[in-house]
Amino acid sequence: MHLHLGLLNVVAGGEFTLQDAKQAFLEMFGAVVRHKAERILLDGRNVQGNPKGMERFYYSEFAARETRRIVVEHKLHPRFAYVIHVPLRDPAKFGETVAVNRGMILRGFEMLQDATEWLNKER
Repeated sequence: MHLHLGLLNVVAGGEFTLQDAKQAFLEMFGAVVRHKAERILLDGRNVQGNPKGMERFYYSEFAARETRRIVVEHKLHPRFAYVIHVPLRDPAKFGETVAVNRGMILRGFEMLQDATEWLNKER
């Protein structure tokens, strides 16, 4: 993880498991709070796996709950761009929809450049 021009860049790799994904999210949030980052780019192109529907739901619900906590406790309003490939990134956007419906500002992308452009746009 590193901060560059107000953008927290996070690079993830390995095999997806729900527990590891939750732990990595908490570690990322530690950096979000330390740096007061409100734009987070998660580069997960090297993460492998094909989560089941319920794993997508549980991860997204967890991420949204932790994001709400950060908003309340630290007055931060982070935006997340996840760059991940299919099958980790669900083409139907189920996990993204779950998180957004629970208040996260989040989009999934296939291309790093598209994610960066979205994060750099004014709200």
